[in-house]
Amino acid sequence: MNKDEFDAIVIGSGAGGGACLWSLVNHGLNVCLLEAGPAYDFSKDYRLHLPEWETENFPKKIDTKNRQTFAKLQLLEPKWSELLSWNHQFGRFNSGTRRRPFAYHHVLGLGGTTLHFAGEAHRMNPQSMNMKTRFSVAADWPVTYEELEPYYQQAETLVGVAGLNNDTVRWRSKPYPLPAHNFNYGSQRLKAGCESLGLNLTANSLAILSEPYDGRPGCNHCNNCVRGCPRSDKGSVDVTYIKKVQSKTNCTIKTEANVTHIEADKNDRVSAVYYQDSSGNEFRVKAKTIIIACGAVETPRLLLNSGNPSTNGGLANESGQLGQNFMETLSRNSSGIFSEPLGSHRGIPSDSICWDFNHPDAIEDVIGGCRFSSSVAETGLIGPIAYANRVVEGWGYEHKQKMRDTFGKVLTIGAIGESLPNRQSFIDLDANEKDKFGQPKARINSYLGEMELKRLSFMMNTCRAIINASGAEKIFEEYGSYDFFSATHVFGTCRMGNDPEDSVVNRYGQSHRWKNLFITDASVFPSSGGGEAPSLTIEALAIRTADHIADLLKKRII
Repeated sequence: MNKDEFDAIVIGSGAGGGACLWSLVNHGLNVCLLEAGPAYDFSKDYRLHLPEWETENFPKKIDTKNRQTFAKLQLLEPKWSELLSWNHQFGRFNSGTRRRPFAYHHVLGLGGTTLHFAGEAHRMNPQSMNMKTRFSVAADWPVTYEELEPYYQQAETLVGVAGLNNDTVRWRSKPYPLPAHNFNYGSQRLKAGCESLGLNLTANSLAILSEPYDGRPGCNHCNNCVRGCPRSDKGSVDVTYIKKVQSKTNCTIKTEANVTHIEADKNDRVSAVYYQDSSGNEFRVKAKTIIIACGAVETPRLLLNSGNPSTNGGLANESGQLGQNFMETLSRNSSGIFSEPLGSHRGIPSDSICWDFNHPDAIEDVIGGCRFSSSVAETGLIGPIAYANRVVEGWGYEHKQKMRDTFGKVLTIGAIGESLPNRQSFIDLDANEKDKFGQPKARINSYLGEMELKRLSFMMNTCRAIINASGAEKIFEEYGSYDFFSATHVFGTCRMGNDPEDSVVNRYGQSHRWKNLFITDASVFPSSGGGEAPSLTIEALAIRTADHIADLLKKRII
């Protein structure tokens, strides 16, 4: 068993871990990053140049399909049958009586899930940060938008965000570093459809370069961000935060380092991290402070697996809130066939977005907002195989002719909405299944309440209205969260707050009890927001936490 000692250990290298590492290293601290997955080489590992590009999706080096388990999900109700997912050729995707787990979409690798994210870079709507005070749901954020704004600015500058500067809700102290991307032709059609309904479709803010920036090329509009960017124009953590510090002498990066538990001592401090490499060799690494950034599913799992006789059912679980308040991706989309060529297989994923219903009180009789955006790439409708399997009916010569006539004529409008915490949605440990390192797996418990179903119904009806108003001849497929758990954005299981009785960490992501233990991922979110992608907020929070840690270490408080 080897021993090392650092000023800080960061566990996880996604948005929170990578941004925290970057800031701590630049403060001059000696930092060790532990990442469970391998490194990716953007110039070699992504396979968009190969004939089989469409069948491979993101080339995961480690399969995450069975990394977590699922508790039995809720029964489907006849009153919500219109929310069922379907395709015009195959009918219902879920023919059972219960909601089914499809996937918790995440990547094990240096850069985390940003390796396959679509590049959306959103600030939180300040109105979504006081849900408890305003609507008696979720919890209020103990940090204000005003406090986060300079950290948003740092994150946007580092990754190279392209966007418009006219958002009066999410005010800015400085312009975006890059101009917004132009709409592709498909989004121009969606914009016309939205305008006919009195809705505003605007350019999305994206961590995708609209022109060369910081030594990286501008985007070539291949529309394949979710399969991994082979050019580095997408601002994933590996080519931004990590690239800027990995060669520094005070930065140590260990990949394929599977952390099994954290050691706590008798003085309300954590002292060491235990991890195993891919061969099963065990290591113990010590640090003055430990930062966890494994995401809202794996972070509570690690803490629950790190319990000892002096803890309350898990490390940092003094409030009993560890793993509770789980919020997931609430989504819905509608895909339609158009009569004219749109070239919809190319462009940029989610280049356009409608924020009109993003405020938490924007939908009548519903608490919590949502957003709408172009989602052709996210639904995988950018290659001929997807068209052959899901869009074009028939067989043989007739099918080939229809393929030639139909390809590039599909548009999808997608919606993502607020997810409110409830007592039936949480993360715990599976008593029966363990990973290859002998640790209990995380078990996902998910339940959609009445408010979520009403919001989904609004999202469905609005998606249909937009796609029809944009000129679709027919809707051929719809998919959503009602009958499937399919989440990339997950939140809330280590909620931050001022009161130690109902939160896991304080306003800096610091454990209320274990003073040198911090969390910098979306598990600290008190609310999910009305459809905002979380990576930019995670990065802003992580940079802020790193500044705080550096200050505490300088003053020898931790």
